[in-house]
Amino acid sequence: MQITRLPALTDNYIFVLWDETNRQGAVVDPAEADPVLDYLQQVGGELVAIFNTHHHGDHVGANSVLMQHFPNLTVYGGAEDRGRIPGQKVFLWAGDRIEFAQRSAEVLFVPGHTRAHIAYYFPPTTPHEPGELFCGDTLFAGGCGRLFEGTPSQMVHSLGQLRQLPDSTRVWCAHEYTLNNLKFALTVDPDNHPLQERYQQVQQARQQHQATIPSLLGVEKQTNPFLRWDSPNLQQAMNSSDPVQTFSRLRGKKDRF
Repeated sequence: MQITRLPALTDNYIFVLWDETNRQGAVVDPAEADPVLDYLQQVGGELVAIFNTHHHGDHVGANSVLMQHFPNLTVYGGAEDRGRIPGQKVFLWAGDRIEFAQRSAEVLFVPGHTRAHIAYYFPPTTPHEPGELFCGDTLFAGGCGRLFEGTPSQMVHSLGQLRQLPDSTRVWCAHEYTLNNLKFALTVDPDNHPLQERYQQVQQARQQHQATIPSLLGVEKQTNPFLRWDSPNLQQAMNSSDPVQTFSRLRGKKDRF
């Protein structure tokens, strides 16, 4: 399974999964149709599936147009997003599995950003390859999504699920927010040396217009404050030993940053 990152809108990413054997593609969270259609024209294949993580317009905006071009494609999304995702045909619950390109992905229920948010995790098929996590707006490189429909407790639980995945997992999040996220992270975790090094690397990458996605989950565990709510340094900075309260105060600070 090949993965191609397509830029869209201002700072979105669309991910195309490609099955070379069958000349078929699936797309994760298509914000716009043209980048996807251009890609498929270049490779000469058809689109068979849309994997949506949640209902926001910058993740489902191209569903209807892509369905017009490929009437037989199947639209997947969370069961609790019923009626909110254009063209949705498959309604997924936690623990469900989807199949594509001889790979099987587990569906994770990760509410917080929205009440129905899901993620797709393709575990590695050999010891030498990474797992692939498509997490929408739940986890970002260096950050996490705003809480529009969920609670801090839900988000801590959701991020906790993702934190349990192997360090080698590649994190395909839907926005290029990394530099700003790390600027914030340094304000609450200034003595974190891996974070300091990462910020310098990301700053240089963005100056050269390079994407910072995917990131590695092991790097996120070291440097992303929203996966470190139980870190003594962050708990001290947030003046709380309670994980949910620590996270909530972090999220509040980030919302005002």
